[in-house]
Amino acid sequence: MAPVAYRVTSRTRETEDTVTIGIVPVTESIPTPAAGQFCMLYAPRVGEVPISVSGVEASQSRLLHTIRAVGAVTKALCALDVGDVVGVRGPYGTAWGVEAAAGGDLLLVAGGIGLAPLRPVVHEVLRRRRRFRRVTLLVGARSPDEMVFRGEIASWQASARMEVRTTVDYATAAWKGDVGVVTTLIERLTIDPEVTVAMVCGPEVMMRFAAAGVMAQGVAPQRVLASLERTMQCGIRRCGHCQLGGLFICSEGPVLPWSRVAPLLARREL
Repeated sequence: MAPVAYRVTSRTRETEDTVTIGIVPVTESIPTPAAGQFCMLYAPRVGEVPISVSGVEASQSRLLHTIRAVGAVTKALCALDVGDVVGVRGPYGTAWGVEAAAGGDLLLVAGGIGLAPLRPVVHEVLRRRRRFRRVTLLVGARSPDEMVFRGEIASWQASARMEVRTTVDYATAAWKGDVGVVTTLIERLTIDPEVTVAMVCGPEVMMRFAAAGVMAQGVAPQRVLASLERTMQCGIRRCGHCQLGGLFICSEGPVLPWSRVAPLLARREL
């Protein structure tokens, strides 16, 4: 339960309320997180919250976390500057299991800041691109200004190593992409259901429709993975705050197959 000290080495503003910080160990380090896992980040004198890992630079022992300022702790974390120290525990939770998808098609569907937990998947796939067949990334945001990693998305689109489609709910005059919720992009895809693994992350309602859209094209529920977000406080299955039915999301999630998630999300007030 004791956090390890990490120092902030970079701070990038993604949107008006979202920041990506890069952190390196001061002395001791935590094990290298897998794509999809999260860490508990401690803002000194404020508190700690679970934040998905949005990037790993193993050569520098540097971790990236993308944080939206929505409460006292996340606001304190977003206010950190280069040189400040943050406490880190983890990594915790289940991973996307990128290796298990090798040899087939990969479909990534991200809504809003949901791209952050999927970003390490993109990095891993691009490092070993020949191990995968068709790779498609669908990204949605409420507006162009609220899309995270805009520069990196543009570079992915320009590389042509995977198909990248973006859409916004509300367009500006300068926006040249699609308009509408990200799940509408699924209808335009040609999916080979026998070899496709879908990874979905975003608001719960978006994940429901994304999973339904993918399964409507024949992808089996166990091949649709979703990253759930529940209130986590300990990260080690002790406090019970993240319990969803019989699941403890901090240890048995956050990444789970839709076949396991759907019955739980279908129950009201669970």
